[in-house]
Amino acid sequence: MAEFKHLVIVKFREGVVVEEMVKGMEKLVSEIDAVKSFEWGQDVEGQEMLTQGFTHVFVMTFSKKEDYATFVAHPSHVEFSGPFSTAIEKIVVLDFPSVAVKPSA
Repeated sequence: MAEFKHLVIVKFREGVVVEEMVKGMEKLVSEIDAVKSFEWGQDVEGQEMLTQGFTHVFVMTFSKKEDYATFVAHPSHVEFSGPFSTAIEKIVVLDFPSVAVKPSA
């Protein structure tokens, strides 16, 4: 069975302290056992034409789709979603079963 990914790409609003949002996300995933892994990054080399203003990406991995559903319904996720949503100027979210073509070593 394929792992399930939750990919979030954002541009934060002007004045948002991004480090606080990232720390909040790190705290959130540490509280929810259904999250298998969590990664995040900030664009450093993308051309504006290609990034369309998006600056940060967050990727969560779940063992199965049902674990993602557990994450979404978790009270900590529901609570964090409010402040996170108000900090965002624009967002893209993709949720999908992943296909590993070249697994990590």
